[in-house]
Amino acid sequence: MKPELIAIAAIFVAFAMAEALRTSLLRKPGQRGKDVAVEAIGTLILVLITQPLALLGGGLLAAWIAPESQGALATWPILAQIALLLVFDDMTQYWLHRLSHTWPWLYRLHRAHHDAQYMSVRIVYRNNIFYYMIMPGLWFSGALIYLGLGWVYAGYLVVKMTVIIGAHSDVRWDGPLYRIPWLSPIMWVVERTISTPATHSAHHGRHVEDGVTNYKGNFGNLLFFWDVLFGTAKITRRVPEEFGVENIPESSAGEQLAWPLIRDKQTAQPVP
Repeated sequence: MKPELIAIAAIFVAFAMAEALRTSLLRKPGQRGKDVAVEAIGTLILVLITQPLALLGGGLLAAWIAPESQGALATWPILAQIALLLVFDDMTQYWLHRLSHTWPWLYRLHRAHHDAQYMSVRIVYRNNIFYYMIMPGLWFSGALIYLGLGWVYAGYLVVKMTVIIGAHSDVRWDGPLYRIPWLSPIMWVVERTISTPATHSAHHGRHVEDGVTNYKGNFGNLLFFWDVLFGTAKITRRVPEEFGVENIPESSAGEQLAWPLIRDKQTAQPVP
């Protein structure tokens, strides 16, 4: 197994153990029988099939378009390589995420991620099995790896997944830091730069009237800066009392995982 994958697995396990000890990893408030199936199947398919295929596809497509350019960006400064990844991976993921809360057919592919009525490392990869295949950031990353960013991408991915896993966990790393007065200026910068448990849990809130939930914003994955830049940020340093989606029909595990191949017998679901 690649070193970066071992590192990500170790980070995931560390947060999972923290939840197991402090908030109960396997028995979350509001958990339903279908949740375990959606999370387990969605995660396995992404890790074993979807993500590798998308990265491979991006690399093959780049090789077909520019067969003489393999490794062409390998000598670029590391900061320039990181900037490319932030724009072509993280920013494009921001825009896909934002559109997924605007276009009904994209929301069908993303709804599974929000159907959980809790925050947890368990929902990090909880999505329709086709969602990640259309994620431009994975295809662009595959192309950038072909162009010579392989080692930089490995380190970038570890950092990105650490932020994302931490932002989804209900064991909040930011809460104790907010309570330290002299850290307030530093946290002001941090919460406007990367996704934190407070900013990302607001995106998963169930009730928009609670003053915390920002279902139509806080879309950032690694960088919360995209929300600040594009006007979708809401920062309260608080966490919603309830999570999930409201005012739309229930969706079965099969539909959440495999729409449009599996469709429930109900009217089309609006985007909340």
